[in-house]
Amino acid sequence: MHHFYQRQQQLQPGMIALTNVPFDDYSSFRRGPAQAPERIWAAFHSDSANTFAEDGTDIKDHPQLLDLGPVPFQDYLDISRHYDALLENDVQVLSFGGDHSVTYPVIKAFAKKYPQLTILQLDAHSDLYDEFEGNRYSHACPFARIMEEGLAKRLVQVGVRTLTTHQREQAARFGVEIHEMKNGLPDKLDLSGPLYLSLDMDVLDPAFAPGISHHEPGGMSVREVLRLIQSIKVPIAGADIVEYNPLRDQDDRTAMVAAKFYREIAAKMLERKGKDSGRM
Repeated sequence: MHHFYQRQQQLQPGMIALTNVPFDDYSSFRRGPAQAPERIWAAFHSDSANTFAEDGTDIKDHPQLLDLGPVPFQDYLDISRHYDALLENDVQVLSFGGDHSVTYPVIKAFAKKYPQLTILQLDAHSDLYDEFEGNRYSHACPFARIMEEGLAKRLVQVGVRTLTTHQREQAARFGVEIHEMKNGLPDKLDLSGPLYLSLDMDVLDPAFAPGISHHEPGGMSVREVLRLIQSIKVPIAGADIVEYNPLRDQDDRTAMVAAKFYREIAAKMLERKGKDSGRM
């Protein structure tokens, strides 16, 4: 039996399943994000830092967190099937990608369980292209697929600073709520649960995160992202951290940031576990 399935048998309702989706076949510019999960884990366990979140929760070996390892998918769309099975266990899921294309098959599974799902996407790009370089499953397209299939009730994007005419048209078509960086960060987000948080590492200014494929200046700081994560007041059903590219990193700087984000997202998911839906 594959390690993933062996570990899955240990899941109990209310736990948080940690998964790796090492897929970057649909990256448009550079490959590398498939190598991200193992590098993020190495950074998390590095002796250069501890494993505590800022709220005082020790994330390492927490009894409510279970690392399942890599999802044993056969091809891109097969990813959904494994998340279908995971969610039958009534658990939250936090995934390390991979490029941003992986979010579409993951959300296909979440939408079955959570028909009123809200997605909060932190990203330099809106990823709303109808197709990119002839590929409708490109990492530039996942949220077009998600919205056209009605897989989320709301899509809220923060950090975007690369909108083309086509993507603005797509955003209007799908009713996407975009908070562009040129307008400053929102003081408050009116979110409702259940929430899926999709964190693309290139939401950060590349000064903070050189290990990304697309360096887009003018992004968020690490602290601004942390503050946003820590301010979420609704239940997080699932989350992903995507688009870290170790092949462009410098001294594991970006890996350490991704590990920091992991600690804070996990702590927020643990904090909200079992609480009723509220509003942010």
